[in-house]
Amino acid sequence: MAQHHQAKQNSGRMSRRSALGAIAALATFPRPARARQKATAFALIGDRYHNSDYIRTGLGKTLGRNLDLTIDFCDDVTMLTGEHLEGYRLLMILRDGMTWPDGYPDESTNAGWVRAGSPPIVSEPPVPKPAAKPFYWITPPQGKAVRQFAWAGGAVLFYHNTTYISPHNDDLRDVLGAVTEGHPPIRRFKVKITNQEHPITSGVSDFVVTDEQHYVKYQKDPKHLLLESVNEDGLGYRDLGTTSAAGWAYDYGKGRSCYLAPGHLLTALWNPEYEKLQRNAVRWLLRQA
Repeated sequence: MAQHHQAKQNSGRMSRRSALGAIAALATFPRPARARQKATAFALIGDRYHNSDYIRTGLGKTLGRNLDLTIDFCDDVTMLTGEHLEGYRLLMILRDGMTWPDGYPDESTNAGWVRAGSPPIVSEPPVPKPAAKPFYWITPPQGKAVRQFAWAGGAVLFYHNTTYISPHNDDLRDVLGAVTEGHPPIRRFKVKITNQEHPITSGVSDFVVTDEQHYVKYQKDPKHLLLESVNEDGLGYRDLGTTSAAGWAYDYGKGRSCYLAPGHLLTALWNPEYEKLQRNAVRWLLRQA
């Protein structure tokens, strides 16, 4: 019995030593990181004609550092899902409706920026000629996700060429409130405040940018219009004249939606009056103003 009792005590000591050893061993391995808390905003950005870096740089300063807004930037369109949007308060989109999985028709508009007079492009062995067909990426579930996000209380800030997505999806088009009618080459134009009483335009003056002047077909109540773009040099576009709607905002279900047209160049995004306008828009969308 004494031997049995002693063996039991020794076994208990060994079990305790083993447990302590296991704890010590675990301490030498990195612990799994906690799941990172989502930022306030999810920004879907970047396309063939609008590289992600200038958008991240532009909005990262104006809304990130200067407004203290946390933003998760992403250029993967497959991440625009209802599941991924859960936990975000603000969705921002600055990109068009196309991806080019089979290559470009030429190299003049991608990140390489091959220009007239550049040396010929040579590849040995030669690269097969690409199909160069755009793929219109938005799916019915993605459009529905945007609509449900806004309707349930989310905020959506659309920029610039997002109107090129709306011809391909009725749900996103309804949240955005417009569809593209195209744009001329980059040129100078004025952005005029048409409603000085809205919190988004508070303290903002008319401003001039060199940018793509996007012409849009606005499809909501005119009372929600805030901005128009005007080419004061008298340059029109097709048969659409010199002026287009360029900004609006409204409640959408329990959420809010806003569109701002300038955004092709960093100098436009960082125009001091436009910076004020963008920050006001985020405050209004998040019900901080």
